[in-house]
Formats: sequence, C-alpha cells, structure tokens
Amino acid sequence: MELREYLAIRSAYNLVRQDMPTERRLTFVELAILCRMSVLGRAMNTSEIAEYQGALRPTMTHRTKHLSELGLMSRTKGSSDRRNVVCEITEEGEAFVTEVCQLVCDVLHSGVVLSRTTSQRICRYIDAMGSITCMSGDLVLLGILQSTDGASTVSGLVNVLGLLQPTVSMSVAALEGEGMIERLRHNDGGGRTVDIVLTERGSSYIKEIEDAIHALVVRRKS
Repeated sequence: MELREYLAIRSAYNLVRQDMPTERRLTFVELAILCRMSVLGRAMNTSEIAEYQGALRPTMTHRTKHLSELGLMSRTKGSSDRRNVVCEITEEGEAFVTEVCQLVCDVLHSGVVLSRTTSQRICRYIDAMGSITCMSGDLVLLGILQSTDGASTVSGLVNVLGLLQPTVSMSVAALEGEGMIERLRHNDGGGRTVDIVLTERGSSYIKEIEDAIHALVVRRKS
C-alpha cells in the first residue's frame, strides 16, 4: 500500500465520522475489526483479533464490548476457554460496514487518489490497515512526511488528514514537546507563517510506520 492511499482513506473516514451521530462513531481500529470479519466471512475469537491488531486482550475486550453494545457484533464465551470470547459480525454490523465504506468511497470520488475504487475494495483496504495502529499524532507525522517540501502548517494538516483543527493543534503541541517536530517561524511578506517540520527523531520514528504501511497487502476477492 502507498502512503498516499493510506492517508486518503484515513482522511475520508475522519470526515465521514464527524457527520455520524456521537453514539454511532467508531474509532478506525473498531471499524477495521468489523471489516476484517466481513472480509473473512467468519467469526473470530478475541485472541485472534488481538493478534491481528497487535493489542492486548483487555484492550480487545473493551473494543469488542463496545461494538456488541451497538449491536454491530455478537459475543459468545468459548467452549474450551471461557475467557476467549467468540465474536461475530451481525447483520446490522454488515449493513454498517457497507454504509460507511460507501460514504468513504463517496468522499474519495471527489479527489484523485483511489477515486475509482469500489466500496467493497475500501472494506478490504480498511481490513489491511487495521493491523497498524496510528493515533492522531502519528497521522500528523505522516502528513508532514507526505508533504512535497517536507513542511506543513496546522491548516494544511487539517485539510490533508480530515481532522478537526483542535485535534491537530493538540497533536502538534504534544509532538513538539516530545521532540518529534519543530516549528519554523518566518515572514513571507503577507504576514508571519509557521511551518511544521520533522526533527531527526520524528523522521526516524515515522519511517518505521511508513515502512509498515508500504508492507501492507490488500486482500483480493477470492
């Protein structure tokens, strides 16, 4: 998978998510769990889902419980290991995946990257992407990395990532405190401009995530 494809889908979903009712908003990793089960066409136990997302079982229990409370997934205790819950996407969950992937597809159709991709293919992209956990700070770093001149602004990142400005601003502040980015202030004739660039530490950190994204393989329909 290319970085621009990854960011295009993440950005499109961020925009779609903002228009959802608060109680129906899923994190990207939660949506990815539903897409994985939809693509596989079978139930999965919590340890299998945890391995897929590289998460601890307690974290996965929290995520699957949330999906179950929304009626998007059913949870049944395993016969041999009562702690290993078997999860299965419901009809409502399948309908939710179909609806959201079509909405993501509609957003992408207004741009260039993946503009001809179908909603079924988007589901498979999200399935692949779900194995990598990227928080808002990671997305900010990826957005800077993808910029043509290696620099961006808060407003530029908002446009690229589909995140709200307060979210981007808080992530930028946190990343600056961690030494991942630095702000370059300069006058461009029309006023003061603040460019955000990666530091050596930030570049090293985000390169590993970029390599993991490039290694993703999107499943083809059998």
